[in-house]
Amino acid sequence: MIDKLNIVKQRFDEVSDLIIQPDIISDQKRYVELTKEYSDLKDLVAKRDQYIELTDNIQEAEEIIADGSDTEMLEMAKMQLEEAKAGLPQLEEEIKVMLIPKDPEDAKDVVVEIRAGTGGDEASIFAGDLFRMYTKYCESKGWKTNVIDLSEGTSGGYKEIQFEVTGKDVYGTLKFEAGVHRVQRVPQTETQGRVHTSAATVMVLPEAEDFDVQIEPKDVRIDFFCSSGPGGQSVNTTYSAVRLTHIPTGLVAQCQDQKSQHKNKDKAFKVLRSRLYDLELAKKQEEDAAKRNSQVSSGDRSAKIRTYNYPQGRVTDHRIGLTLYDLQNIIDGDVQKIIDELSLVENTEKLKEASEIF
Repeated sequence: MIDKLNIVKQRFDEVSDLIIQPDIISDQKRYVELTKEYSDLKDLVAKRDQYIELTDNIQEAEEIIADGSDTEMLEMAKMQLEEAKAGLPQLEEEIKVMLIPKDPEDAKDVVVEIRAGTGGDEASIFAGDLFRMYTKYCESKGWKTNVIDLSEGTSGGYKEIQFEVTGKDVYGTLKFEAGVHRVQRVPQTETQGRVHTSAATVMVLPEAEDFDVQIEPKDVRIDFFCSSGPGGQSVNTTYSAVRLTHIPTGLVAQCQDQKSQHKNKDKAFKVLRSRLYDLELAKKQEEDAAKRNSQVSSGDRSAKIRTYNYPQGRVTDHRIGLTLYDLQNIIDGDVQKIIDELSLVENTEKLKEASEIF
C-alpha cells in the first residue's frame, strides 16, 4: 500500500506545481480539473502521513520489545504496539476507499427533475412530497436549491418540477436518487379507504459546463411565451418564458421562473446542456454497470428503485433490498441513511473491481 501512497504523494507534488503555472491558470477547464484533483489528493496525502506514522510506531515498538534491555521502555513499547496495531486496519480500509478512482461527475452541481407518473392527482401530490423531502435534505447538507420550472397539479403537488442544487459533491450524493419512486397509501380523495399505488420519476442531471457540451446555435429552436403561475403583474403579459428545442435529439428545456427573458434563456440553456450531457452519461453508466454487474447504478433511468408504504410506515430500496421502518423521518428529509448504504455497496463494487491495486 505504501508504494501506491508514494505515487499519490508524487502526483500531489506535481499538481501543486502545475496549479500555479500561468498557462494552466489561463486554461479554465484544465485549471478546474487540477484544483479538484489537488483537493482530493490533499486528503489522501494526510492519510499517508498518518499511515507512515503508525507503521513507524509499530516498527519502533517491535525493535524495543525485541531488544528487551530497557524494562521501563518495554511496557511503553507494548502499549504503543497495541495501540498502533488496533488503529491500522481501520486506517487501511479508509485509504482503500479513498484510493478508488473518483468519478469526475461527482463534484458537479445538479438539475433535479421530478415528474408525476401513474396515479393521477395522487401522483402529483407524491411528486410534491418528494420535492419537499429533497429540499429539506439539501438544507440539512448546507446546499442551495433554486426552482427552474414547474407545473402544478390540480389537487396540490406538481405534475412536474425542476430545480437546481448547488454545493459540495452534490451529484456524487444525489445520483442514487434517480429512478422511479412508488408510493402506496390511501389517497385523500379515496372514500373507500383503499390503498392505491402511484409513482413519480426522479431524474438527477449533472450540471454541464460550457466546455462539457458544445451546442450549435443552428441546432436550437427558441420559442418565447407568456409565463403562467405566481409572479404578479408581469405574468401573462410579457413573453419572458423561454422554451428551447434541440432539433437533432428532440430534447426540450424551458424556464419561466425569472421576470427577465434573458435570465430564463440562460437557465433553459443550462438545463438543455445538462440533459444532453446526461444522455452520454447514461450510456457510459450502462457500460460500467454491465462490467461491474452493479446493483446500484445501472444507467437505466426508468428502473423502479424505491417504495414508500404508508400503512406499514416502511421504505424499501429495491436495488440493495434495504427496508427501513422510518417512513415519516425519511419523507421529512432524512434520506442520508439510505444514501450511505447505497454508497457503501457502490464502493464495495468498485473496490472489488480495483482489488488488483492492493
